[in-house]
Amino acid sequence: MRKIICLFLFIATAILPFSAFAILSMELTRGVAGAIPIAIVPFKTAGNPSQNISGIIENDLQNSGQFKVYGQRTLTVSPSDVSAIPTDYFRKLGTNNVVIGQVQSIGNDRYEVNVQLVDLLQGERAHVIFAKKYTVTNKELRSLAHHISDTIYQRITGVRGIFSTKLAYVIVSPSNNGQMYTLEVSDQDGYNPRPLLQSNEPIMSPAWSPNGKELAYVSFENKRASIYLQDLATGNRRLLSSFPGINGAPAFSKDGSQLALVLSKSGSPNIYLMDIANGHLKQLTRDFYINTEPAFSPNGKSILFTSNRSGGPQIYQVNLNSGSISRVSYDGDYNARASFTSDGNHIAMLHRVNGAYKIAVLDLDSGMMRVLTPNTLDSASPSLAPNGSMVLYDTVLNGRNVLGMVSSDGRVRLVLPARSGDAQDPAWSPYLS
Repeated sequence: MRKIICLFLFIATAILPFSAFAILSMELTRGVAGAIPIAIVPFKTAGNPSQNISGIIENDLQNSGQFKVYGQRTLTVSPSDVSAIPTDYFRKLGTNNVVIGQVQSIGNDRYEVNVQLVDLLQGERAHVIFAKKYTVTNKELRSLAHHISDTIYQRITGVRGIFSTKLAYVIVSPSNNGQMYTLEVSDQDGYNPRPLLQSNEPIMSPAWSPNGKELAYVSFENKRASIYLQDLATGNRRLLSSFPGINGAPAFSKDGSQLALVLSKSGSPNIYLMDIANGHLKQLTRDFYINTEPAFSPNGKSILFTSNRSGGPQIYQVNLNSGSISRVSYDGDYNARASFTSDGNHIAMLHRVNGAYKIAVLDLDSGMMRVLTPNTLDSASPSLAPNGSMVLYDTVLNGRNVLGMVSSDGRVRLVLPARSGDAQDPAWSPYLS
C-alpha cells in the first residue's frame, strides 16, 4: 500500500522514494456534464511564432472541464474577422461563443496578437464581448495565451481563471548516491519546468509567498531539516530556521510578513509564528502532542493545523488573538493537511476512507464532508488553486506517482503524468498578476 506524503506521517515514519526529472502533460480524465460549448478558431498566422496560441487556449479551456471546446480538429471553417463569421455554422454546431484571432510578425522577434471573443446570441450579427491587441516577444507567446484563456474564462463564467498560475513540486531521480531530489516550478499546465534546487537529501513542503515571488521549503541538504526562503527571479535564498529537531511545514501569512512553521526544539512538534524580517518566534501550541501542517485562514485571524490530541490526526484551529484552540474535523478517524478555500467557507484536506487516503472538502456550515478523488487510488498533499475551484494533489497512477487535479465539487478530474519520472508534494501558486 502506498504511504502518504504529509508531514504528520513524516514525523512518525520515513520520507518516501520517488523518481526522475519531468515535463508534465495535462490530461482531462473527467469533465463537467453539460459543459459550456465554445469554438476556438485556429488563429490566422503570419511569420513563424514558436507557440500555437489558439491551440494553447483550446487546451486550457478544455482541461478546465468547464467547456466543451470545438477546435482545430473539428472546425471546417476558420474566420479571422468578425464580419466573416458564419453564424449559422456555429449555431448548428451548438455554440454561441466563438474565439477568433490573428498572429502577425512585426520584426525583431516580436509579434502582434489580436483576439476577439464573440457571442452569436445577439440577433443576426455577431456581438463582440471583448477585443484586445497585444504586442509581445516570441518568448512571451505562451504566457500571453494563458492570459487570454484567463480572460475568456472569467468573461464567460464570472470566475477568475488560473491558467497563468504556477505549480511547485518535488521530483526524485535515481543517482549514484541513491536519489536526487529536485524542487521544480512549472506552468499550471505542466510546461516550462524549471529546477530551483537539487540535492541528494530530501526536499519537501514547498510553500508560495502571497506575491508568488518566493518559495519557502524544507531541505535536508546539511543532514538535518532546515527551512529556506528562495527568490524565484534571482535564485538567492536564505536560511530561516535550523533548530535542533524538526523544522517543517512552512506556511505564509496573507501579508507575507510571517511564516507559520513546526518546530520541536522544546520537545514535541508545536506550531510557531516567525517574523520573517527579524526571525522573532511566537509559540502558538504548547503541549506534548504532534502539532503540524499549519495553514492561515483567508482573513489571517486563525490557523488550521493537524494534531493527534484526540487520539488520531484531526484538524484544529487556533485563534491568533485569543490563543484558543477548537476542533474542526469530526468525520472519520484520519484528517490532515487542511487549508481554507478562498471564501473561507470550506476546507480541503486529506481524509481516510476505508483505509485509503482521499482528497475531501469539508463544508464548515453544514459539517458535510465531500470526498473528491476516486476510491481506487490513494491521494496526498492537497493544495488549493487561488480561486478555490481546483485542488492539486499527488497520487499513484499505473504504478507511478503523478500530480492530479480535481475540482472542489468533484466533477472535474485531471492528471499530469510525468514523462520521465514521478512527482510529489505539489503547491499551487497564488495569482501572479
